[in-house]
Amino acid sequence: MKKILLMAFLGFISLNIYAQEETASYNGEKYGYIIDKAGKKTEGVVRLHGSYYSPWQNQLKVKFAAPADIDKVKNKIKYKNYDADDIKEYMLYEGDTPRIFQSVKYSNAREAMNTSDDITGLSAGLKAINNLSRNSQFAEVVAEGKITVYKLYGYPSSVTANSANGVSREETERLQKYPNYIYSKKGGKVEELTPAKAKIIIADCPYTKAKMTKGEYGSLKNEEKKRTGLGKFIREEISNSMTDKMSLINEVIYDYNENCK
Repeated sequence: MKKILLMAFLGFISLNIYAQEETASYNGEKYGYIIDKAGKKTEGVVRLHGSYYSPWQNQLKVKFAAPADIDKVKNKIKYKNYDADDIKEYMLYEGDTPRIFQSVKYSNAREAMNTSDDITGLSAGLKAINNLSRNSQFAEVVAEGKITVYKLYGYPSSVTANSANGVSREETERLQKYPNYIYSKKGGKVEELTPAKAKIIIADCPYTKAKMTKGEYGSLKNEEKKRTGLGKFIREEISNSMTDKMSLINEVIYDYNENCK
């Protein structure tokens, strides 16, 4: 068993070894910026590492080229790869919409333990390692303010360099469809966003507390019956999995950020 875990860990290490620079053709790439650990912003060309089929790859690293590394005449661009330990933030434009990714400290324990019938044995171990060992990662900002909320995808059992090869279709579709939402309140610890947590983090504001008490938030329904122990745990897990997180964010978190100090 120890030997299997060691092999899995070595495989994980090898997946994260990559060239620090690469040269590609310049084809009107997307512009944006990076912010380094000292807070310095540098504008340039940003290329996402992942795709629609592997959005978790955008959490591992990003390709960036400063203006000095772009040669439009020779149609060449030199990218440098940055991970979440190198920079604090990166942004790129999708059309006119900025997509912001920030470096956060968070290990996705929920996804590490989320297995299915086709993920067992070594695959389950690799999936757990992929999620638990990634402490620093880029998470996409979906709401910014006193409470900042991020979208974070779980990692599959196989994280390849540039694609979703080796990942079952069912696993890929589930990870794409059901990302996790995490939050940080006033720059504090990053935690999972759940209905129960939302009730706690907005209770220090009279405005949102009053609306919550009156039942005015449709995404925060008051629980009919309180339970303790295992019953409470199961109820909260079911509630969390069935919650429309974007409604919770757009209604409750937005209200707090707009109306509370």
